[in-house]
Amino acid sequence: MTPFKLAILISGNGSNLQAIIDKFKDDNFIEISCVISNKKNAFGLKRASNANIDNYFIDHTSYQSRQDFESKIINILESYQPDLVVLAGFMRILSEVFVNKYLGKLINIHPSLLPKYKGLDTHKKVLDNNEKYHGVTVHFVDNTLDGGPICAQSKMLVETEDIESLEESIHKLEYDIYPRVIYDIAHGKVSLNNGKVIRTEKI
Repeated sequence: MTPFKLAILISGNGSNLQAIIDKFKDDNFIEISCVISNKKNAFGLKRASNANIDNYFIDHTSYQSRQDFESKIINILESYQPDLVVLAGFMRILSEVFVNKYLGKLINIHPSLLPKYKGLDTHKKVLDNNEKYHGVTVHFVDNTLDGGPICAQSKMLVETEDIESLEESIHKLEYDIYPRVIYDIAHGKVSLNNGKVIRTEKI
């Protein structure tokens, strides 16, 4: 069976990466082909090395333009021919050219119940606005900020006023839902068709 290949882009600790590694380490179909980071000291690179996954550091500050930076990423990706590109805490906004190249094969996870609270500081915004619920969203990436078609969401009751505690609870939701969505995409249960998410089974 031809493997379903993942390429994962990170910028930091890589805790979502670790959840994906743990989920699929014994999977005979889904494999993580490579991990790419724009931060040299990203702990996620060590996580990848520990799991014997090819990993690369590409310093965005060493390129004169975003196009040149992304071209380097694309060159690496193309050598692996990934079936899905997974953004797991990748803190760079991708260009229209990059997004269009991988449209339908590019997903992101965002710590809010989109369309609420796009961008940064979502936990603070939830607490500041006394929201009853908080959660995470996995979505296909398009050319809007945190606005692509939604694959799945996971919701929780807000029972704390402490940002760190809330963030920890949200991480637990992320570690559960992201691998599940990846699994369902790999097995054809979730796909993107003409800008709409098609599901054959409920996540």
